[in-house]
Amino acid sequence: MSGWRVWTASPADSELLAALEAQAFAARSWGAKSIMASFQASGVAVLLGGENDEAPRGFALWRDLGEDAELLTIGVVPEARRRGLGASLLNAVLERAKTAGAEKVYLEVADENPAALALYTGAGFSTIGARKSYYRDGGDAAVMVCSL
Repeated sequence: MSGWRVWTASPADSELLAALEAQAFAARSWGAKSIMASFQASGVAVLLGGENDEAPRGFALWRDLGEDAELLTIGVVPEARRRGLGASLLNAVLERAKTAGAEKVYLEVADENPAALALYTGAGFSTIGARKSYYRDGGDAAVMVCSL
């Protein structure tokens, strides 16, 4: 496995981000319009990640809420999964949130996604609740939190 690089995206990356998100979440994509609007949302930061100098293969969106932060979404395209990029993106979010002054990071994750649940649990998140029918397709979500 080569080293992953994570960097802050700019509004110029909005179409790339929308394409990555559609690949990562075909069934539950937010849609290009919502992804592009993220760059204008208050407190939202967008990260991209890739291998060395190659094109981005993953992304993370998080929101700075002061004492708290929220991981809005994190995704890796299918061909780059299970190689550590998701963990690199998650660690970058946690580091940036802590630097911004957050004490806790919250997220919702599909409760039928064992890979994501393992990633978050391994990073120190614990389940604190559930959201029934959270997703448009009726899927449930686990609510998780990580103390920084």
